[in-house]
Amino acid sequence: MKKQLLTSALLVILCASQYTIAQEIALDPVTITSSLIEKRASESGRNIAVIKGEYFQNLPVNSIDDLLRYVPGLEIQARGPMGSQSDIVLRGGTFQQVLVILDGLRLNDPNTGHFSSYIPITPSEIERIEVLKGASSAIYGSEAVGGVIHVISKTFAAKLEADNSGDHIKRHAVNAAVTAGEYGLRNLNASGFIQRNKLAVSAGILSNNADGVQQRGAKGYFHNNTASVSAQYAISPELRVGMRSSFDHRDFAAQNFYTTFASDTANEQVKTFWNQIQVGYKKGRSAITLDGGYKYVQDQYLYNSVSIKNDSKSQLWQGLLTWQQTFTEKTSLVAGLNYQRKNIASNDRGNHTLNQLAPFVSLSQRMGAYFTVSPSIRLDYRQHLGTEAVPQVNLSFKKDNWQLRGSAGKTIRDADFTERYNNYGKKLVTGGSVGNPDLRAERSFSYEAGADWFLASNLKLSGTFFRRLQRDLIDFTTTPYANMPRKENLSPTGTFALAGNIARVNTTGFEVDLQYNKQITDQQFVFFNAGLTRINSESSNLTPSFYVSSHARFLTNFSAIYRLQKFSFSLNGLYKTRAGREATAIQAAVSKQYFVLNGKAEYAFLNRMLTIFAQVDNVFNTRYSDLLGAQMPGSWVMGGLRFQWTK
Repeated sequence: MKKQLLTSALLVILCASQYTIAQEIALDPVTITSSLIEKRASESGRNIAVIKGEYFQNLPVNSIDDLLRYVPGLEIQARGPMGSQSDIVLRGGTFQQVLVILDGLRLNDPNTGHFSSYIPITPSEIERIEVLKGASSAIYGSEAVGGVIHVISKTFAAKLEADNSGDHIKRHAVNAAVTAGEYGLRNLNASGFIQRNKLAVSAGILSNNADGVQQRGAKGYFHNNTASVSAQYAISPELRVGMRSSFDHRDFAAQNFYTTFASDTANEQVKTFWNQIQVGYKKGRSAITLDGGYKYVQDQYLYNSVSIKNDSKSQLWQGLLTWQQTFTEKTSLVAGLNYQRKNIASNDRGNHTLNQLAPFVSLSQRMGAYFTVSPSIRLDYRQHLGTEAVPQVNLSFKKDNWQLRGSAGKTIRDADFTERYNNYGKKLVTGGSVGNPDLRAERSFSYEAGADWFLASNLKLSGTFFRRLQRDLIDFTTTPYANMPRKENLSPTGTFALAGNIARVNTTGFEVDLQYNKQITDQQFVFFNAGLTRINSESSNLTPSFYVSSHARFLTNFSAIYRLQKFSFSLNGLYKTRAGREATAIQAAVSKQYFVLNGKAEYAFLNRMLTIFAQVDNVFNTRYSDLLGAQMPGSWVMGGLRFQWTK
């Protein structure tokens, strides 16, 4: 029945799109994520999905992880709604194997990959999001195993005019939306952007709040807030500087987010301070960019009312120096040096510091009119682990309406502080996840081959086969007390999940992406994105590990917008199959399959400056969890008003 509902929804959207005629966005956009050099996606040799930031306001989504959930081939394993917490998964990896970047700098927290979806920028400030699928460690280093998510802001993407005399560039935009709904829902999403020749400035706030849906032990409340401000200024025609400062605070019910115990009635607060600066110099065919960033995160987790609160403070200092040189129209090179300093101070995980330094170089060479080859190599030095070479090569053949592409390369990933030291600072641990300081770094070899078919100026179909051969993959496995390598603070009667290296995990998959968008007139427009992914992972472990076994084996997700005069209708949805699991102690289960559909209807007036909308999340009231114990809400009705002004 669920498969029939999904098929029907896709057919309705596809049929409706046949009546539209013009194009809204390029299907072969210029991107920077694959190689740090601006190039057409069809020259990168990679499967890259590009989402315009403006679609956030039209689709039935409430947070950035909501938006990512419906990007073709991208799996979001949500523990809670509207930005509470989500794990990001690409191509069947674990949630630690996806690197998230904001305007060129990595966001992944040294403490845990569970915080990767806490992107410290408001949705209305986003110019676009580029999702690079597949191995990318040769350029980006650790975590870029399954892929890279690069969020690019309007401020840092702005093309500034250094000559102030003619007032050549004037752009102004104000967006604000308020939403209210069931379960005490009250949301605010507001931002402003202004550009005047040499200067671009943006600021915004996103606030999602609800009393929450009744859960087993408490209500699933959340108060998730993000505030951000950024600016870019052209000092001269060659020299520009950009800055961003953000504060992100998440306060939410975390019952059974990490355990399946009946005594778990947890809540959690995560505070993030993010600051970055970018200085760019470009003259002729040369460009030098220096990026610096500082991230501070305080995580406070309370398991239940009688437990001691975990208090962890992590810091990430980073610097990135890149040099880009275009030698000819066919030959370009980028070289760089990346430095990272990670540390944590925690009453649970202890105090630790790690340093990392990595030079890298990547060449892009077009051979003839159609073929491009891009070899890259990174020399990664990691404290306590030594130095390791990480090579990769991308190939692209683009002619007429076809692109053939391929890629092969090595990937690496180090354990985070949670994987190494979780539950090490407590006096007594009666159960749950336990870290392992002796973990080895993950290593894998990935290769892929694919094709893109541009059927028309507004329709693109892509297919990709991929395979990843992994050794020493880090994951948690149920381990009896007798087999625990360290027992000093463990209860002999406890049930534990030990972080360990799995000897071998091989992942094979195939993905199909469809992108279609047309506009008839100023009054009629359609946008449609869809993806289908099938993945199989084989592990050498006889006991299934937690996160390797949790990824979807079959996933299809889609987003659609249809606008007719003053009315707009949008849908997004997903269907997935995965391994089923049960936890009888808390009467929880992960079903083998589920289908979720969200819908939104809008009416615009006052020359589209004001829009009134109604939205329903989980239209069919599907009962589901992405991860065992973390129950997601059923149907949720909401509505609101949006103001939009641009000049």
